[in-house]
Amino acid sequence: MSDSPLVNAIVKRLVDAGYTQIPTPFRVATVSFDFTAALRGREARALDLVLLVDTTTGAFGDRDATKVRQRVEALSRALDVTGSRYVVTVILAGAALTGDIEALAQTCRVLNVESLPPEATGEGSVAALDDRIGLLLPLQVPTSSPPSDGGEGSAMERLLTALPKEVDQAGFRGVLDASADGEASVTEAMTGVLERALIVEASE
Repeated sequence: MSDSPLVNAIVKRLVDAGYTQIPTPFRVATVSFDFTAALRGREARALDLVLLVDTTTGAFGDRDATKVRQRVEALSRALDVTGSRYVVTVILAGAALTGDIEALAQTCRVLNVESLPPEATGEGSVAALDDRIGLLLPLQVPTSSPPSDGGEGSAMERLLTALPKEVDQAGFRGVLDASADGEASVTEAMTGVLERALIVEASE
């Protein structure tokens, strides 16, 4: 594990979200690849491969955008050779890189986490980190209102209220709840909604 508190915080958050850390260096198509940290998703995110690049300490040449790009491109080619369907995401943790970052984004998804607000601690720190890596995390819709909400109801209640009257609210809520369990659960929930709609239509 890296000595960087930022890298450690990112790894812990992803593990808490269901990712599994991969020992590094790891091998793909007989080629060894070394990154600050690597994680892969599970279940609905089983095809996610997340690579952390510590741009502050600069291990493995990680302060050099060109070297980072070349290493990720080599990994991408090795994955292609093996027929892998992994979707690669690179998290640049620490100091901002300049140079080949746009070229890197053509090979994989790139997320930047330069730092966390110094005042962010506890849940605030998690929320600040979630804002930066939200693409990798399950969608969460708050089920309760914050105290300052003025009594307008939860986010879910406001969303349901804003829906057109023609929308099946129970079905919509079921699909939204299923989104926390991945694509297969959403597909199953949507199938149920469509089946019920077809039964109603056939009976009319």
